[in-house]
Amino acid sequence: MGILHKLLVKRAGLLLLLVCCAIGACAQNTETPCNKESIAKWYKSKAWLNGVKLKPHKSINMEELARQYCSNPDWWNKAFEFLASHDLETLEPGRYVIDEGNVTAFVSEGPTKDISEINWETHQNFNDLQYVAKGKAGMGVASLKNSKYTSTAAYDPKRDVENYNVENGKFYVGKPGTFFIFSPKEIHRPAFREKGHDTIKKVLIKVRVP
Repeated sequence: MGILHKLLVKRAGLLLLLVCCAIGACAQNTETPCNKESIAKWYKSKAWLNGVKLKPHKSINMEELARQYCSNPDWWNKAFEFLASHDLETLEPGRYVIDEGNVTAFVSEGPTKDISEINWETHQNFNDLQYVAKGKAGMGVASLKNSKYTSTAAYDPKRDVENYNVENGKFYVGKPGTFFIFSPKEIHRPAFREKGHDTIKKVLIKVRVP
């Protein structure tokens, strides 16, 4: 019995070692945005969407989103949970506090404004997650690093906004199924009138910068 007991203990130890190695290997293979080499895989996996079925727009700054997500995933998870858990087409217009002072959704529905009425802008303290739930609207975006621009109104800390003239911004169409994220590194010109679409329903979620 003594020899049999020792053999059983030895086999149990070996099995435990194999299990631990397997868990360690799995942990090492888990893609996270905190690992620079794995950002692309993390982003492509869409696990960060927290169940949202919408498509992230190609203009999203993947590296900046990953940096912020790594610093504080909770705020982003709550923002995406809000999108996933509501019928955005029928959601009543209004202000929805998701995480007091950190994540807030604003739902609006009404006439769109002409592009001349929408300023180029950036924010320092919050990201803008913009989603057109009904209709279509133009979305302008320009990189603070690579674009040609001049400031037209100095940063206002109360409104968390600075305005610009931009020479080489890119323009896209916001429509149901695809959302945009404008970080402090992107000058943006959001939700102006797209030809043939005079009214829209829009969801704006302000997510604090860590």
